[in-house]
This record gives sequence, structure tokens and C-alpha cells, in this order.
Amino acid sequence: MSMVFCRGCGKEIHETALTCPHCGAPQGTPQETSKSDKRVLPAALLCFFLGVFGIHRFYVGKIGTGILQLLTFGGLGIWALIDFIMIVVGSFTDKDGNTINLWT
Repeated sequence: MSMVFCRGCGKEIHETALTCPHCGAPQGTPQETSKSDKRVLPAALLCFFLGVFGIHRFYVGKIGTGILQLLTFGGLGIWALIDFIMIVVGSFTDKDGNTINLWT
């Protein structure tokens, strides 16, 4: 049984702890705690070719904003362009707020 230091408060905790018992800070790495089952490549391709219709938003489960993009033609292309950039740099999230960071 090994001990590690909390990422939030620095106190010593057990290595298998998901959160710190002292401060409540999550102990997993960002990729472990926010891993999505959706992939970057399909989302990027959908956004590039069909972004003005919001199809990439439907793919990740964001139905409400997908409908808004469909009605506004992707915010006249600006919203779709911003989404495409966010997808490629790895800061786009799915409906649960998990980052889409696996390419294939």
C-alpha cells in the first residue's frame, strides 16, 4: 500500500483514492477523469464537411445546439469554424462534458 500526495492540498493520501478525503480534490489525471467514447477524427470530418448543419454536434450528443446550428447554418459558418478549431486542438467536449481527445 503506497501513499501519494494530494494534487489539491498536498496532504498524504492512499494512491487508490479517487478524491482527497481532506479537501475533496479529484486525484485522476485530466485524461482519466474526462475520457469520452467519441473520437476526434469523425467529429473533425463531420464538422469540416457538414459543420454548417451542426452534424458534428449531433455526433457528440449535443442535440439542442445541433438544432441551433442547423437553423442558423452553423452561425453563418463562424460557429462551425470555431467548433472545428476546438475539435482539432482537443478542447471540444461531448454532452457529458468529457473532452474528446482520442483520434481513432
